[in-house]
Amino acid sequence: MIRQTLLLMVVAYMFGACHTPGPPNVLFIAVDDLRTELGVYGNPIVQSPHLDRLATEGRLFTHHYVQVPTCGASRHALLTGKYPTQQKHLSNDITAETLAKAPENTLPETFIHHFKRNGYYTVGIGKISHSADGQVYGYEEAPSGKRELPYSWDELLFDPGKWATGWNAFFAYADDENRQSRKRQVKPYEQADVTDEGYPDGLTAQLAVAKLKELKQKEQPFFLGVGFFKPHLPFTAPKKYWDMYERESIPLSPNPNIPETVHPLSLHGSGELNGYYLTDEKAGLKETVSEEYARKLRHAYFACISYVDAQIGKVLDELKKQGLDENTIVVVWGDHGWHLGDQMVWGKHTLFERALKSSLIVKVPGMLQTGVPAEGLVETIDIYPTLLELCGLKASIPLDGKSFVAQLNSPESDGKVAAYGFFRKGISMRTERYRLTKYFRKEEPLWELYDHQTDPDETKNIAREKPELVKKLMPLWEKGNTGIYQRKN
Repeated sequence: MIRQTLLLMVVAYMFGACHTPGPPNVLFIAVDDLRTELGVYGNPIVQSPHLDRLATEGRLFTHHYVQVPTCGASRHALLTGKYPTQQKHLSNDITAETLAKAPENTLPETFIHHFKRNGYYTVGIGKISHSADGQVYGYEEAPSGKRELPYSWDELLFDPGKWATGWNAFFAYADDENRQSRKRQVKPYEQADVTDEGYPDGLTAQLAVAKLKELKQKEQPFFLGVGFFKPHLPFTAPKKYWDMYERESIPLSPNPNIPETVHPLSLHGSGELNGYYLTDEKAGLKETVSEEYARKLRHAYFACISYVDAQIGKVLDELKKQGLDENTIVVVWGDHGWHLGDQMVWGKHTLFERALKSSLIVKVPGMLQTGVPAEGLVETIDIYPTLLELCGLKASIPLDGKSFVAQLNSPESDGKVAAYGFFRKGISMRTERYRLTKYFRKEEPLWELYDHQTDPDETKNIAREKPELVKKLMPLWEKGNTGIYQRKN
C-alpha cells in the first residue's frame, strides 16, 4: 500500500538507513483554467500526451471539484484546506488580504509552510497562489517585493522575460506587449510562429528544469510548486500547437443554451472574454456567438492545453532524468473548470459542473493499479491532508479536507458523499448522481437540481418537478452550508 511504503521510507530515513531514498519529494503543478479536457479524460480531439502518460503512471481523478470557481479563491482553499466561510473568501485577493498581512505564528499559513517547518526545502515558480509571480501588486504596478505567502517559500522564483513583470507576462502576447500595455485593445487569442520560450510558460518550464538539477544536489526533501498560466485567457500559444488541430473537426458545446427553468443570474455575460476589446464577437446570454467563432475559441483553448502539456512534459522528463521520479509525489491540479460556450457562457464563475469540475492527476512512488482512474468524489481541500499523510506528517490545524490516500491505494475505494462549491450568492452540492444548488437571492428559482445520470450536460433544472428529491437531498446540502451568506463580513 502507498501509505505503508512511504511511512517505511520515512522511518528508515529517520533512523539513518542510507540505502533508502528518504522522505518523498513533492512536485506540485498548478494549471490555470484547466477543465477535464484531456485525452485521458476521454476527449478524442485534444492532444495532451504528457499528461495522458502521467495519468497512466499514476491516478486520474474523474470527479474532482474545486470549492470556488475563480483563481485566487480556489487556490486559497487549496492552500488552507478549508471551505470558504465568509464572502471575502470568494475574492481573488483573499490571500493577499489575509495571509500576506498576517504575522508568522505557531499555525502554518499554508500546507507548504507546514512542509517547510518539517524539513522540506520549498520552492515556488510561477502562479501557485493568486499572483502570477507570488508578489502582491496590481496588474499595472511595478512588483512590490512583498510576498503573497510570506513564510511558505525558501525560494520564490519567476522569469518574466521581455514582459518585465509577472502580471505583464500573465497577459502576454508574443511581442513584448500585454493586455494592460495595449489598453485591452487586443484579441483573446494569438498564434505566433515562435518557440515555446516565446510565451511565458516556456520560460517557467525552463526555470523548473534548471531548479530540479539544483534540488537533486540538496540533502533534504523538497516541495517544488510550478504554476503554469495556460489555458487561461488570452489563449496565446505557439503556432505549432494550433497546427495540431483541424478546426472543422472540433465539436461545439453539447449544451450551448441556458438551461430550462434557470434565472440568468445563475450565469453571466462572459465579461472576462469580452474584456478583450478586439474579440471577433461579443458573447452574452441573449445571443450565442456564431459556430465559426465558437470553434475558433475552442481551437485556441485546445492549442493552449497542448502547449502547457508540452511544458509539463519537459518538467516531468527532467524529474526522471535526474532520477528523482522514484521518490517524488507528482500532483497536477487545475484550479477550476471553464465554460467553452456551455450554457451560453465563456468563462468560469458559475456553480455549474463545467466551472467546478477540474483536472486532477496524482502519481505516488510505489503506487499499485497505476492507470486505473478513481471515480469517487474528491475536493480541492482534500489535497492538503492527502499530501501530509503521504509524507508522514500530521496536520497542526483543523482541516475541512479529508485525505484521499485510500483512492490512491485502491481506485475502487469510495470517495466523498458530496463535494461543495461556493459562488454567485449560492452553494452547490455535487453527489455521485445529482447537483443541488441553492441561491441566496430574491430572484427565483432559488433551487436548481440536475440529474447527471440522465442529464450530464445540465440542460434542465428539475427542482420544481422533483420537490421530494430536493427535500431528501437538503440535509446533505446543509452540511456544506458554512453560513457564508448568513453572516456579515
